Amino acid sequence: MIEGVKHIVAVASGKGGVGKSTVTVNLALAMAAEGYRVGVLDADIYGPSQAQMLGVGEGVRPQSAGENRFRPLEAHGIQAMSMAFLADVREPMVWRGPMVAGAFQQMLTQTAWDDLDYLFIDMPPGTGDIQLTLAQKVPVDGAVIVTTPQDIALLDARKGIEMFRKVNVPVLGVVENMSLHTCSQCGHSEPIFGAGGGERIADEYETRVLGRLPLSLAIREQVDGGRPTVVAEPESEVTATFRGMSRQVAEQVEGQAPDGPEISFGE
Repeated sequence: MIEGVKHIVAVASGKGGVGKSTVTVNLALAMAAEGYRVGVLDADIYGPSQAQMLGVGEGVRPQSAGENRFRPLEAHGIQAMSMAFLADVREPMVWRGPMVAGAFQQMLTQTAWDDLDYLFIDMPPGTGDIQLTLAQKVPVDGAVIVTTPQDIALLDARKGIEMFRKVNVPVLGVVENMSLHTCSQCGHSEPIFGAGGGERIADEYETRVLGRLPLSLAIREQVDGGRPTVVAEPESEVTATFRGMSRQVAEQVEGQAPDGPEISFGE
């Protein structure tokens, strides 16, 4: 077990560019809105993004919590740790795999997490060193797979699911991101990246679609501005979708369903 953490959930995609980090931060904030104590670990050493998404200013550093330990930063009511808090974001991390895996393990185990119910780990794309370190060193309660409906994204999502199955980490469900775009001018909705991909892969691997999210300019602007949708628009339909996802995650991890309906965007 990781000291100060009850449950660990990995959020993965197998492929970059599908909105995994956006889903991670909003899912974590939604879980906090349900009354849980929540943290986020940004495991993408090469390209950390959670600092900007959480509105943490450049150059803000974690404080020491004793020998070889540091306190996570807090933003929007959740705890967070990222390589962006420890290094200059403009400097590339020119590291080989073992160094990256070691840095991830240090952030995970040397952060003084404060009595978390859930720690969400924003995984890097792929199935490499960090994923292997996570599977071997950390008691992960489950994984959430993020994909878009298009076939090329589903190919990589399958690899992510297969990886977690090989290391006996249960897949809690699939999030279908960018499932529908609605024109802000005429109101016409269109599945730009195809339709039904999330449901097909969920059926194939006997898991569930946790929710479907729109391709939305507002969602992108909100995370770029450091105020993710769950914070910026707490009463919106998209936020209701994220909160529905968080309840499903808690239901599976804890074996009981918290109060509240399950909601997906557009349903």
